[in-house]
Amino acid sequence: MAASESDNNSHSTDLVELLDPTSTAPIDIARLVNHVRDPAAGAIATFEGTTRDTFDGRRVVELRYEAYEPMAIKRLAATCAAAREKWQLIRLAVSHRLGVVPVGEASVFVAASAVHRADAMEACRYVIDEIKAGLPIWKKEVYEDGEVWKENKEFFDSVGAAHDSNRKKGCCCGSKVRVEAEEEKAPHTHHTNGV
Repeated sequence: MAASESDNNSHSTDLVELLDPTSTAPIDIARLVNHVRDPAAGAIATFEGTTRDTFDGRRVVELRYEAYEPMAIKRLAATCAAAREKWQLIRLAVSHRLGVVPVGEASVFVAASAVHRADAMEACRYVIDEIKAGLPIWKKEVYEDGEVWKENKEFFDSVGAAHDSNRKKGCCCGSKVRVEAEEEKAPHTHHTNGV
């Protein structure tokens, strides 16, 4: 495990982790589900994001993830806290791999338990959407014929909403840069975080 915030988290029932980028070990899904299991829970909802074998007709070999780990852990913990404010949850567990993730393996896993299924399911969806929209975790898709850093649609949706609401204030988040189609074909295109 690269980084974790289960002991220092204000909600000791939450497990938040980034896996060591040098490890080839998969996410221990059973451990995360068991972490959220509780006698008071009437539901456990999960989301598993996996590496698919094709994207836009190109054969995917693997994904590679990089992160600004201290900030990512803090943002994951804050996301869990925000989910707790919105829904009545018993426990949460979130794990994201860093480094190489081969086709068919999980990159990210979210588990939420609650008394009622609606709370667990909505919280699970919220957490993965927030991960994709705002965490300092970057994904490179490696194809048989090249590679490209990928942006998340959720990030640009959230940026658009923030940009529209902040336009009058002269604010701009600008923390990630969209890679245009022509640039995606270049072999050394790199996704920047604006820092």
